[in-house]
Amino acid sequence: MMHMTFYWSREVTLLVNSWRTQTWLAYSLTLLVCVVASALYQLLENLRIRLRVKVIAATSGSAQEPLLQPKTGRGKWSAARLAGAVLFGVNSAIGYLLMLAVMSFNGGVFVAIVLGLVIGYLLFRSEDENLTVSENPCACA
Repeated sequence: MMHMTFYWSREVTLLVNSWRTQTWLAYSLTLLVCVVASALYQLLENLRIRLRVKVIAATSGSAQEPLLQPKTGRGKWSAARLAGAVLFGVNSAIGYLLMLAVMSFNGGVFVAIVLGLVIGYLLFRSEDENLTVSENPCACA
């Protein structure tokens, strides 16, 4: 039966029925995977933003106001746009999986994912405050 409120237990089913933890070791490894996946989410978001800023700077000569720059000079199917789209897709998939993992309502999984997002932000994104094209707090966008 699926929990509808937060609970604290080492027994959790995460994402699929075959991913069930019943021992402390399995639960700890699951929490570690959640931390690493959350940090990976932040790393990929950082890479996507940096790629976008580099493309904008290369095509317009300035990265100060990326949303106000004209779209001239950018190919509709350029390699950089395709790479950005792939990064966006992978990052969105990871974000949705993290959201579904939180919806297991296990307190440890929730804390592990938030901790991983914080660690990933500190490691990969805290220095790029002036590089963000648009800041969206949603983990799935």
